[in-house]
Amino acid sequence: MAPVSEGGTDALLPDLPKGPLQAYRARASFCWRELVLFLEGEDVLRLKKAIFSALENDPLFARSHGEDISLEKYRELSFLRCKRVMEYSLLPVEEMVARPLSVQTLIACLGMYDWSLAVKFLLHMLTFGSAIYSSGSERHLKYLPKIFNMDIFGCFAVTELSHGSNAKAIRTTAHYDPTTEEFIIHSPDFEAAKFWVGNMGKTATHAVVFAQLYTPGGQCHGLHSFVVQIRNPKTLLPMPGVMVGDIGKKLGLNGVDNGFAMFHKVRIPRQDLLNRTGDVTPEGTYVTPFKDDRQRFGASLGTLSFGRVAIVGMSIVNLKLALSIALRFSATRCQFGPSDGEEVPVLEYQTQQWRLLPYLAAVYALDHFSKSLYLDLAELQQGLMGTDQGARQAELGREIHALASAGKPLASWTAQRGIQECREACGGHGCLAVNRLGDLRNDNDPNCTFEGDNNILLQQTSSYLLSLLACHVQGGARFESPLRTVDFLQAYPDILGQRFTCPSVDSCLDSSVPLAAYEWLVCYLLRESYQKLNQEKRSGSNDFEARNNSQVYYCHPLALAFLELTVVRRFHEYTHQPRVPPPLRAVLGRLSALYALWSLSQHTALLYQGGYFCGEQAGKMIQNAILDLCSQLKDDAVALVDVIAPPDFVLDSPIGRADGELYKNLWTAVLLESRVLERPSWWSEFSVHKPRIGSLKSKL
Repeated sequence: MAPVSEGGTDALLPDLPKGPLQAYRARASFCWRELVLFLEGEDVLRLKKAIFSALENDPLFARSHGEDISLEKYRELSFLRCKRVMEYSLLPVEEMVARPLSVQTLIACLGMYDWSLAVKFLLHMLTFGSAIYSSGSERHLKYLPKIFNMDIFGCFAVTELSHGSNAKAIRTTAHYDPTTEEFIIHSPDFEAAKFWVGNMGKTATHAVVFAQLYTPGGQCHGLHSFVVQIRNPKTLLPMPGVMVGDIGKKLGLNGVDNGFAMFHKVRIPRQDLLNRTGDVTPEGTYVTPFKDDRQRFGASLGTLSFGRVAIVGMSIVNLKLALSIALRFSATRCQFGPSDGEEVPVLEYQTQQWRLLPYLAAVYALDHFSKSLYLDLAELQQGLMGTDQGARQAELGREIHALASAGKPLASWTAQRGIQECREACGGHGCLAVNRLGDLRNDNDPNCTFEGDNNILLQQTSSYLLSLLACHVQGGARFESPLRTVDFLQAYPDILGQRFTCPSVDSCLDSSVPLAAYEWLVCYLLRESYQKLNQEKRSGSNDFEARNNSQVYYCHPLALAFLELTVVRRFHEYTHQPRVPPPLRAVLGRLSALYALWSLSQHTALLYQGGYFCGEQAGKMIQNAILDLCSQLKDDAVALVDVIAPPDFVLDSPIGRADGELYKNLWTAVLLESRVLERPSWWSEFSVHKPRIGSLKSKL
């Protein structure tokens, strides 16, 4: 945490407005300002303040409540707002390199305002720009000033009409022609059209295109990326040989123009191959710094993981916003109570606490995981751009790929369920579009599919774990990885012999207890998945059939449990480190324990099935511990929301405003939306031509 300058706290974290939420704020066990400063640091808070102030003070970002804008207008606004954000230069490139988390902060802040803007910016600046920077070399640096000045506008084209998650099966080709020193980019048929590519529909002029690289003689060297111009930047008309267009309206994120492209023998210079992991000489010889294709592909996987790591952060931001709305609502919405007393806030009800507070704990735990994984990815990219291209770098790429492949499903599914729970927890008011929960749900939903279907991605993680076990069983290899996420498996046989031994509920109220249970669960599922896979093969199934038949009750829960364990471990270590300020230790410890126990409780059947739990008391103890932690965190809930909630202008939800004036804010918003005293525009036409009862009777 950066030191706080004299008088800086009040400027960065001004007093929250007085109102009905003050009662809960007064009961909090910690100072919300102290927690914000511990989690974020002063530099991040200054960046957030600069971003939010820029948006709020610029008329281009004014909210248009009650106005249904057209698809074309929404996309125009998203592009113009993206351009304006670029003009503000809120984050200089040297700052991005020096402090990678500042990039994640910028995207999160823009996403809190509108994900269409954030995704458009992310795809151009980070996905497209970062691919060129990290996957290219010095010869590609010429593109970076053009990206920052928006002289060109970019997109990232991996997915095809007939292939998405199976990146190895991408069918776009890049044949090298040594006579002209050019690659020929070609789509063999319409199924190989690049599809679902964000920014490609209307605005992108250039694309990073993934294609199978062929050298003279017909040898294929696998998937590589190329910079391909798809439109003229001055006219936005397609380049020769390129068919490009928009795929139309989607369920969410409609300010982003997702598109398609087909290439008919489009020639690009040899130098436009992004050559960090592999290159082609002018004569047509393929060269790579990696010893084998597995290492090269492993290193490239880390680069492909950027979008999945970004979606982890996006999903958590969506859940932060939904919980900010739902918990502030719950603290001010009063219903029922003792027969002779006043109505009480619905947050006082155990059911409401049980519905929402575990998701609040999940936000804190997953947010820490998201940031740490982003830093891991930055380490990988820095290594790729340096001289570190050996075995460790390839293993780091494989490990990050495994973490991102399970991290995206866990984060996006948690957000999906959590946002829906928040919507229902706000009752009928949660259904009003002005309260934003519906938009959050719709904008988050694509995260479950974009950058790879969640269920398919989990197979990548389980395959990684099973390959480690196979190497251990067959060759005695140690369980170890650069980020040490699998090192605990070295005690694999001993862990499997452990059993749940907590004597009381109180002894469960620390995340070390579920952490030990999770280690057992992962070892158990790894053993069961490995045995199931081998059983399938012994019965005559080929590799594909064996893996296919081992997913549902084996590999799928294995991947999720491993990722949950990783999240629990990282948050446990973070919240129990010595530098945590003493006044914050209790609340952070409760959040860590609640997330761990709540997540673990979803695997109760497996814990009993494998023998880790025995007798009814084990399951009841976990349930009671969860309820105890919810009760202990109830009075802290509003202050914990104050830590993660953006300013009211950005949150943009009447029932979630920081003053807690629930009904006043809602009434004002409804009056603005309804245009009081106006009759429907169609009434005049109807009143003139409406059928008369008498005329109907005569016709009968």
